Amino acid sequence: MADEPERSPLDRVRTPAPLIKRRLPSARGATEQPNAVSDGDAPLTVRFWLLVVATGVAAGLLGVAMMALLKGVETLAFGDQSAGFLVSVERATPVRRIVVLVLGGLVGGVGWFLLRRVIRWGSTDVDDQIWTGHALLSFRRSLGTSVLSEVVIGAGASLGREAAPKLLGAAAASMFAQWAGLSVGQRRLLVACGAGAGMGAVYNVPLGGALITAELLYGSLALPAILPALATSGIATVVAWIYLPIRPTYSDVPSYPVNMSHIFFALVAGPLIGVFAAGYVRLIGWVSHHQLKGRWLLIGPAVAFAVLGVLAIAYPQLLGNGQDIAQQAFVMTAGFTIVVAVMVGVLKPVVTALCLGSGATGGLFTPTLASGAAVGAALGAAWSLLVPGQPIGSYALIGATAMIGAAMQTPLAALALVIELTHTADSLIVPMVIATMLATLVTRHLDGYSIYSSRLPAQSPLSH
Repeated sequence: MADEPERSPLDRVRTPAPLIKRRLPSARGATEQPNAVSDGDAPLTVRFWLLVVATGVAAGLLGVAMMALLKGVETLAFGDQSAGFLVSVERATPVRRIVVLVLGGLVGGVGWFLLRRVIRWGSTDVDDQIWTGHALLSFRRSLGTSVLSEVVIGAGASLGREAAPKLLGAAAASMFAQWAGLSVGQRRLLVACGAGAGMGAVYNVPLGGALITAELLYGSLALPAILPALATSGIATVVAWIYLPIRPTYSDVPSYPVNMSHIFFALVAGPLIGVFAAGYVRLIGWVSHHQLKGRWLLIGPAVAFAVLGVLAIAYPQLLGNGQDIAQQAFVMTAGFTIVVAVMVGVLKPVVTALCLGSGATGGLFTPTLASGAAVGAALGAAWSLLVPGQPIGSYALIGATAMIGAAMQTPLAALALVIELTHTADSLIVPMVIATMLATLVTRHLDGYSIYSSRLPAQSPLSH
C-alpha cells in the first residue's frame, strides 16, 4: 500500500488562532475535526461580524416589507384575507380570478420590460453570483424585481413568495460588503447568509434558513460557514416578528404517530418521488432557458396568467405559491379529495413552469413543496389500499420533504424546513429521512441538477 502523504504542520494551525495558546497533550490540532477548519478566504473578522448583524436586520425588515406588500395585493385582488388566501379566491367569481391574473400579468410584464431597459447594469441572479461570480448584485434592480414578483404572486401567479426576500437579503449583503471593502470570499459568504436569512425570516424557519445558506448556497457545513449563517438567519427571523406571526406556517398539522407502514412507504415512494423531481427539475430548467424576453414580456405574463386563471376555475388551489395545497394535503381537509391531489400534483409544476416561461420572476420553494405534498397524498392513498390504517396527511408530509430534498438537492435543509414549518412533523422523522435520502439519491444519479442549478444563465463557448 502506498504511503499516505505527509501533512504539513501548517495543516494543524487554525486561523484565527484560539485565545488559549497552550495545546492539549495530544499535540493534535483543533482542525483535526473536519468541520473545525480555518476561515479560509472568508476570515470572520470583527468587521465581518458587524455586517452579519446589519445583514440580518436588513433581511428581516426587507422580508417584512415584501410580505406586507404581498398581503396588500392579495387583499386588493381577492378581498378580505382573514380566512386565508384560498378562501378569498374561492369566494371570487371565475371572471374576477381571470381578470385579476391578466391585470397582474400586464403590470408585471410591463414593469419587468421597463426595469430591464432602464437599469441595465447589475445582476439579480443570487445563485449564479455566489457560485460562479463575485457576489455583486444591483440593489435597485433587485428591489424593482422583488416588488414586481410579489405583485404578480399576490394576483395569483403560481410562484413562490420567498424569491423576493431571498434576493433582497442577498442584495443588501452585497451592498454592505462593497461599502466595507470586504474580500471576494467574505462577500460570497455574507451574500449567501443574506439570501438564506431572507427566506428564513418570511417562513419563520431560522434553522432552515441557515441550512439553505450553508448546504445549498455556500456548499459547506464547516463552522466558519455555519456560525454566520445561524446568526444572520436568527437575527432576521426575530426582526420579522415585528409584523409576521410567531407560529408555524402550516398550522393544525397533527403529530402523526409513526408506524412501520410509513417506513415501507418511504422505501417505495422515495425513489418514485426522486424520478418525479428529476422530471420537474428538467421542466423548470428548460423553461428558464426559453423565457420570453424583450417586447414579448409586455404580453407574455398576461397570456400565461390567463391560462392559469382558466385552470383555476376547476382547481382554485393552483393560484398563488401553493401554501394552501400543502396545508390541505397535510391535514386532508374536506374537499381535498384524492382526485384533487392527483390533479394539482400534476398541474402545479406545469402552471409554475408556465409562469416562469412567460418571463415572470418568483420563487420555487413552496410550489415544489406543494407538489410533493399532493403527490405524497396521492401515493399514500394508493398505499392505503394495500396497507390501510394510516392518515393520508402523514404520507403527504413524507412526500413534501422528499420532493424538496430531491428537487433542491438539499436533504438536511429539507428535513429542517418541514419540521420548522409544521412544528409537528418530527414525529415522522425516520420515514422522512429515508424517503428524502432515497429521492435525493435517485434525482442526483438521474440528472444531478437542482431547481436552482438548472436555471443558471447560459455560458458562451469562450467561458467553458
